[in-house]
Amino acid sequence: MKKYSAVIFDMDGTLLNTLDDLGDCMNRVLSRCSYPTHSIEDYKYFVGDGMVNLVKRVLPQADHDEATIGRIQTEMVEEYSRHWADKTELYPGIADILDELVRRKIQRAILSNKPHEFTTVIAERFFNSWGFDPVFGARDGVPKKPNPAAALEICRQWNLDPGQVLYAGDTNTDMQTARQGKMFALGVLWGFRTREELEQNGAQALIAAPQQMLEYFRSP
Repeated sequence: MKKYSAVIFDMDGTLLNTLDDLGDCMNRVLSRCSYPTHSIEDYKYFVGDGMVNLVKRVLPQADHDEATIGRIQTEMVEEYSRHWADKTELYPGIADILDELVRRKIQRAILSNKPHEFTTVIAERFFNSWGFDPVFGARDGVPKKPNPAAALEICRQWNLDPGQVLYAGDTNTDMQTARQGKMFALGVLWGFRTREELEQNGAQALIAAPQQMLEYFRSP
């Protein structure tokens, strides 16, 4: 088995279980605006492709005009900025593997489609002790995943060929990003989406527990 020198992690559904806070915040916004709310389980398929797409997925099709989407997005940003840490937590086992990656001197980055400002604030709260560098969310002028532009930017920053990098994520978007960027696509099964989705979108391996990830990295 090939051993990798670095890892790019998706954040939501891979490192952090953010689903309850995302769903609760969006449902409060929808309720205030007299729209139907959704189950937390539904949010597994609503999140992952940026805030605008989240808003489009939760709104009725008849309300997909630019003004409504913009208004709901603004309210969601405000709501989430107040409540993003109410229930969010690391998945079990993540802290242990991050400790080991640091010990092995494996380079680590976070790449999310969540707005960059949220991504960096959340990373500072939960991951400051593990030295992720860089931490990228969705930034103006940079295509969001599954476009591999940001992932390839990370490789250049590390001065590594993409083939030396493992990309770990829990959705079709993540697997497509990895494959388009010529990185190893590792699907995690504890996140928001199914085994079938990951396999159909190019996962080269699947793991059911964080500890299994360590076999893909060189020893110290």
